Amino acid sequence: MSELLSRGDLAGRTVLVTGSSRGIGLAVALELAAAGARVAVHGRSAHGAADVAARLAAQGRHAGTFPADLAEPAAAERLVADVTGSLPAIDTVVLVAGVDLLTGAAAKWGFQQKLDALLAVDVAATMTLTRGLGRWMADRDGGSIVTIGWDQAAVGMEGDSGELFAAAKGAVMAFTKSAARSLGPKVRVNCVAPGWIKTAWGEHASEAWQRRAVRESMLGRWGTPEDIAHAVHFLASPAAAFVTGQVLPVNGGFRRA
Repeated sequence: MSELLSRGDLAGRTVLVTGSSRGIGLAVALELAAAGARVAVHGRSAHGAADVAARLAAQGRHAGTFPADLAEPAAAERLVADVTGSLPAIDTVVLVAGVDLLTGAAAKWGFQQKLDALLAVDVAATMTLTRGLGRWMADRDGGSIVTIGWDQAAVGMEGDSGELFAAAKGAVMAFTKSAARSLGPKVRVNCVAPGWIKTAWGEHASEAWQRRAVRESMLGRWGTPEDIAHAVHFLASPAAAFVTGQVLPVNGGFRRA
């Protein structure tokens, strides 16, 4: 780890992490807190975000809890209003919140219902939050925004899930590049594009999917939520002060086996 990217390089900063109650969002929240930031957490409900809020509070790193179900049409706009009305400033926004279509009841939804949910949460809410919070940040001292894409959106993957996530995350990745132009030079906007990351679905995926995830990484393993959190930390840090409008794949070196 360089001198610039260190455990204290975000000291004195305030960050908002959406979807921070579990998985990648939780890992990002804890990583940025360990780097010295005060973290505002988001979940679909205050109850859902309570555990991570308590963990951050115990470290003196909790900046507030902002519940919002981003599947609701006006929720992202309300979240912008709540954050800007409650916090004096934010230095970094990390937009991790997305729809889990691979586990639970949503896995049984039809294609159209899955598409509607992805477009509402992963695409529309990401755009609304980036635009609303980004302009607010630009009117102050600036900062950075990190979105979450998907590495295979650039190359395609077969099947319903491949089509759905490629469309949604491809839109996020393209939007990120345009938002960087709109919000620069005061706000940097970048995207992390995860590969095969072992979150809830990966823990219980079939043996065939387990083998595929390992085979399609040049490093021969699943990624972890912490791998994504480290990349987000870099993009939020002073070490990335000259980085904007970029999509950073974090996938162990994708290969089509």
